[in-house]
Amino acid sequence: MLRTLLTIVQVLSSLAIIGLVLLQKGKGAEAGAGFGSGASGTVFGARGATTALSRATAIFAAIFMINSLALAYLGTAASKETHKTLLEEAAENGKAAPQVPGAGTAQPAAPSTSQPSGPSGSQPLPAPAAAPAGTPAPSSTPAPVPAK
Repeated sequence: MLRTLLTIVQVLSSLAIIGLVLLQKGKGAEAGAGFGSGASGTVFGARGATTALSRATAIFAAIFMINSLALAYLGTAASKETHKTLLEEAAENGKAAPQVPGAGTAQPAAPSTSQPSGPSGSQPLPAPAAAPAGTPAPSSTPAPVPAK
């Protein structure tokens, strides 16, 4: 809302400055006064319109500059709020950053039961944990014991 209002003031002040500068006489306009064309410039009095138009131009230029500073401040304040890293957003929300499996974290062990139950037990045996990739599968036969 404020940014829209300041933008409208910026456009109106810039149009006013353009109009006022175009209404003012240039530096070479006084050269024609010596040849008899100076009488048409006395509409605003003996001093002419230079003081009124230049004063209005200075006022609109000051409004334009102050408004430009206000718009620049609003633009930088808004950009500071939007540039946040994922870690900053996670810290604000109270959530931990997601962990990638296998990136140095230990896998949780499968829960073990204190009493193994067989086919007659009320609880089924837990499923064996899957071995990590690249490790040999355990054999079901016991290893031979070397003789002494």
